[in-house]
Amino acid sequence: MKLSIERATLLRAVSQAQSVVERRNTIPILANVLIEADGDSVSFRATDLDIEVVDKAPAQVERAGATTVNAVTFHEIVRKLPDGALVSLNEDSTAGRLTVEAGRSTFQLATLPREDFPVMASTDYAANFSAKAPELRRLFDKSKFAISTEETRYYLNGVYFHIATGESGDKVLRAVATDGHRLARIDSTLPDGAADMPGVIVPRKTVGELRKLLDDDDAQIAVSVSETKIRFATPDITLTSKVIDGTFPDYTRVIPMGNTRRMEVDAGDFAKAVDLVATVSSERSRAVKMALDEDRLVLSVNAPDSGNAEAELAVAYGDEKLEIGFNAKYLLEIASQVDRENAVFMFSSPAEPTLMREGNDESAIYVVMPMRV
Repeated sequence: MKLSIERATLLRAVSQAQSVVERRNTIPILANVLIEADGDSVSFRATDLDIEVVDKAPAQVERAGATTVNAVTFHEIVRKLPDGALVSLNEDSTAGRLTVEAGRSTFQLATLPREDFPVMASTDYAANFSAKAPELRRLFDKSKFAISTEETRYYLNGVYFHIATGESGDKVLRAVATDGHRLARIDSTLPDGAADMPGVIVPRKTVGELRKLLDDDDAQIAVSVSETKIRFATPDITLTSKVIDGTFPDYTRVIPMGNTRRMEVDAGDFAKAVDLVATVSSERSRAVKMALDEDRLVLSVNAPDSGNAEAELAVAYGDEKLEIGFNAKYLLEIASQVDRENAVFMFSSPAEPTLMREGNDESAIYVVMPMRV
């Protein structure tokens, strides 16, 4: 294998691939990236056996071929090469070395045979559809903060991606995540061809890797879903992932429908005030007390070791007085999801879940459990 490629193009392709590689693993080949050159392009493939990324890039290929090198080392070399450099890759299979040359710099990296590299088995997908990158980005970005990190409830360690009936009665593409303390439910228009999609739980790591595919607002993402795998693809990058083998709980039961006490507040001011009063507490999980009176909200924190804090905000609220406590971190995370100017909170009682929406938009709702204060 022998090829030449621009440093910026190479860095972009290798960055996506190497991020999938697990730093600690007992199988040496899994630390490597598979480089395959053919025609006028080169592809970089990496896997941790649960996720596989293939990134294609244009290159001048003199001699087709394939080999594998350590992904992290290769990425670090490319990252440190000067901008604008032309990088040449030349594999010597008999010596088991890949020579990397750029300008006056030369590196020789140990290789492992491409035959040892595990390639994810192909799957027949039940549904294939296309979605705009901003739509998918919104679904996963706004829900991922609520993914559980508790390994015992592994079925909550991802985003439940499925078809559901929206508020208007139409079918929607929906992403839901919860850890039992807070929940995010985000809806999007159902794309053509998605109606038969099985509901799947997309793992946390996959959601993080997927984010890199969705940066281009003009990109159309080809999505394929089966009972065991999900694939996202652009013309250059294909991300394939196993889904979590488990049943997501019936989240509709924890979404309150009868909350009548309505508070509307400027989302930015609210987030700043919560962050401000939480400063006096060394624990980020310290409860923040919300005391509501007519058109007035007082946020307070009582930390016996370090002191007290209080901040007042003007809000739109016309119901009876209410005092309710929340984990400061959860309030901040939910408030930071609001793209619109105002956040609408719907309360029931100090012991019942609270619902939050972005203004009048019902396609994104958040639920947070209160704390005792």
